[in-house]
Amino acid sequence: MACRLADSVFHFMGPHPKPSGSRRILAHCSPGRYYLKGERLLQKGSRNPQFLFSKRNKVLQAVAVPIVPTSADSAEYRNQLAERYGFKQIGEPLPENIKLKDIIDTLPKKVFEIDDVKAWRSVLISVTSYALGLFMISKVPWYLLPLAWAWTGTAVTGFFVIGHDCAHKSFSRNKLVEDIVGTLAFLPLIYPYEPWRFKHDQHHAKTNMLCEDTAWHPVWKEEFDTSPVLRKAIIYGYGPFRTWMSIGHWLIWHFNLNKFRPSEAKRVKISLACVFAFMAIGWPLIIFKTGIVGWIKFWLMPWLGYHFWMSTFTMVHHSAPHIPFKSSNEWHAAQAQLNGTVHCDYPRWIEILCHDISVHVPHHISSRIPSYNLRAAHKSLQENWGKYMNEASWNWRLMKTIMTICHVYDKEQNYISFEQLAPKESQPITFLRKVMPDYA
Repeated sequence: MACRLADSVFHFMGPHPKPSGSRRILAHCSPGRYYLKGERLLQKGSRNPQFLFSKRNKVLQAVAVPIVPTSADSAEYRNQLAERYGFKQIGEPLPENIKLKDIIDTLPKKVFEIDDVKAWRSVLISVTSYALGLFMISKVPWYLLPLAWAWTGTAVTGFFVIGHDCAHKSFSRNKLVEDIVGTLAFLPLIYPYEPWRFKHDQHHAKTNMLCEDTAWHPVWKEEFDTSPVLRKAIIYGYGPFRTWMSIGHWLIWHFNLNKFRPSEAKRVKISLACVFAFMAIGWPLIIFKTGIVGWIKFWLMPWLGYHFWMSTFTMVHHSAPHIPFKSSNEWHAAQAQLNGTVHCDYPRWIEILCHDISVHVPHHISSRIPSYNLRAAHKSLQENWGKYMNEASWNWRLMKTIMTICHVYDKEQNYISFEQLAPKESQPITFLRKVMPDYA
């Protein structure tokens, strides 16, 4: 999925300093505190609280005066954050003694079962909806083309989800069938199946881990300060163009053999050959039949629609001001997958065409769950772990929060907005803040 802008779209602009892997990120909120009357502090949970005694009255003068909690373990504070950011719920912190296996063990066994009928039904839905989209593009008047492109781009996103299941070995019991279906499903997207699979596996293994996660990261301040040109490009990329950032990830990460291990090279080359063959045969055929304008209408615009969803799903699933990225020595698998992944409800027609990829928390708990079982798995997680989960319905406030706040990494606040670091150069962010609706 989408990655850091400086490592993708603007990679060709020259080298820039690599962030130190030893950086540490601290929790966004400190534990709740209570003051005693006087100068002594009673820390919540302390086993040895200290009290002040008055010599004159010889009585205990321990008056606990609560300070407004600013910690994630305060329900009131989490509710305030949810309202401010556009969430339905912000989960409370998951205890560190909870392991990922503990969560997986609570899921019903049936959610891991592969059902060939349901799997091929998802293929039928995607093929039919995509064909309908192409038919609409060919028939509707020009002023309705944006609607036809939106439908077709969403429909072809379903192809990605089918290939996504194949990559996770949750589509079929026959692994050769999975590789063939996954490769074919990715071809209309010009995505090489095996390179994507290798990098996506790393995203699941190291979700929200600084440097190692292959999805979006916050921007490093060192990158932001590298040059005025790169800074402006990053501001636009993480601002107005953020819903198409996955194009940079597609271009840079999946066609460079140097990014893969020698043991992966053979399968990567096969996938690249398939993609180049599709481009060499499919694109000329489209142009021959419909001309360059036809290629734009029938392929490019739906492809941009697909990348809109690819980018949007990725940033909503993994970007929020309260969700930290952590260094490898602080990273906790269960916290990252359950606490650090967001469930978001979209209009039902989008979820049908995209095969419930937005039901994302169970997918991160175990990628072996087929897409058609994600809702049942999510229901189980809500029953057993619901208070720890982040949940939202897609809304403008949610998108505005991500696009105007979630920018530069900060070890204490998680994110600092471009407007704070470079207010004079952040007009695109200021513009978004003014024009984007703020209702949830």
